[in-house]
Amino acid sequence: MSRPENLTPYRWQVSPPIPPRFRQQFSHVHPVLLQVLYNRGLADAAHMQAFLEGHYLESRDPFLLADMDKAVARIQQAVEKKEIIIVYGDFDADGVTSTVLLTQALRGLGMEREQVQPYIPDRVDEGYGLNKEALTKLRDRGAGLVISVDCGIRSLAEVEHANDMGLDMIITDHHSLGQHLPPALAVINPKRPDSAYPEKMLAGVGIAYKLAQALRQAMPDRATYADEDLLDLVAIGTVADLAPLLRENRLLVIEGLKVLNMAQRPGVAALARVVGVQPGSITAETIGFGLGPRINAAGRLAHAYTAAKLLAANNGVLANQYAGELNQLNQERRMMTTRLGLHAETLIDPQAPILIAADDQFVAGVVGLVASRLQEKYYRPAIVIEKGETESRGSCRSIDEFHITDALDEMADLLVQYGGHAQAAGLTISNENLEAFVTRMTELARRKLDGLDLRPTIPLDVEVPLRDVDWALHEVLRQLEPTGYANATPLFASRGVQVIDYRAVGSDGAHLQITVSDGFHGVKGIAFRQGAWAGHLPQRVDIAYTLGVNEWNGRRNLQLNIQDIRAADEQ
Repeated sequence: MSRPENLTPYRWQVSPPIPPRFRQQFSHVHPVLLQVLYNRGLADAAHMQAFLEGHYLESRDPFLLADMDKAVARIQQAVEKKEIIIVYGDFDADGVTSTVLLTQALRGLGMEREQVQPYIPDRVDEGYGLNKEALTKLRDRGAGLVISVDCGIRSLAEVEHANDMGLDMIITDHHSLGQHLPPALAVINPKRPDSAYPEKMLAGVGIAYKLAQALRQAMPDRATYADEDLLDLVAIGTVADLAPLLRENRLLVIEGLKVLNMAQRPGVAALARVVGVQPGSITAETIGFGLGPRINAAGRLAHAYTAAKLLAANNGVLANQYAGELNQLNQERRMMTTRLGLHAETLIDPQAPILIAADDQFVAGVVGLVASRLQEKYYRPAIVIEKGETESRGSCRSIDEFHITDALDEMADLLVQYGGHAQAAGLTISNENLEAFVTRMTELARRKLDGLDLRPTIPLDVEVPLRDVDWALHEVLRQLEPTGYANATPLFASRGVQVIDYRAVGSDGAHLQITVSDGFHGVKGIAFRQGAWAGHLPQRVDIAYTLGVNEWNGRRNLQLNIQDIRAADEQ
């Protein structure tokens, strides 16, 4: 039987097998685990052992970051002179955790609350990143130093404006560099080519943490905080921002999860209760699907200060109040994303090389989520733009074959502001340039993507006989935790398995519950959003899946979380 038409035809890509010499060298490591580690780029004994034991071999000295010494010296001056310092953040989870972390650290140097003030722009009224009006307002309030976190690396004009007012700027950011660095007193970004820091992929909160570390080292007599006091925030921001969970990021999340599970912050304890997770059971997955979305919801639909207040709350009553507000906002965000996602589909041509939807009905806080839905459904780069009266703001989500920020670089003459990464970016554009932008971006995407086989890829780690899928394998794979972006839960393939039983489940039959066997060993599985297979399954199939556990009524059973199914003879 053929694949149902409404199911995405994935391209399966199995990782190259381990070289025989490598397999012999590490014969003491479980072969499946060894293959997964090799796929993650761990090809020598020292780094493999460090990964499995939760260590990091390279230096973690924050002063290896370019301009760190300049930033610390200027902050020391501000502390001694009791200047007003502004921590200027962003409205997503990375920006919020960065803002709270650095504000807490600076106040932990003995500065009064009024001397260290957080500032998070309004997504609708101000947009992403530094803006001149806000900097002018902050200067008028007496600020002498502004430290950006998770933003500012492409804000050349805004930093020049601050300089003209006599307002000193320190930029800390992790986003892609532009052609020139902003003319700030210090620009801390590990992606700088002159930065000696070994970890280039820190999240914004990771860089804020490095600055806090450097300040504590430079002013040990003043600092009343310890590094570990801040690690729960680092874990939340790093996972929520999809920073790769390899190298130092992985270690920071391991260390941060230990602190998170102590629930020392009332806000963390309150948010965990809302999510339905007990302290001690918080994982990277809890952050990615529970804590992170609720923190992000504040900046999407209201103001990110609610999330910041939650993380900074020092009593349970306030924490419970803010957690409840965030949970309600997250529910509203889900409904709005669904509604606007359906609307966006009426505005696009699914056959176009890039999907661009612009409309005044879109809401700034969810345009990124709507763009993600379009990108995932059609496997095309997608841009969703909220049209304003004179200016519009958009969010971009892309595919592996199309570097969206490089594409925006080619449209820079049409844009007011933009920035981001290879697969996600944001932009602000004057409405008078919108038509030209759509035309040029569509033509660029056509040139880049024409002739390519544009299907989403399932990156399979290894093919595994179904008989090897057991509790022993599950326990071995736990050594990979915490998993997340770039260290994903391993994806396996088992070929030619026999379909023993199946049925559509869910209120609308959207999902497929299935039992498969190799003739001797049967395993149950769940295939979310693949209920269309019911009535169409051949007797033997190939399956791509992750290995999980289903807990029900106090019983724990292995379960295949099936990502794709195809007929056993399908190429």
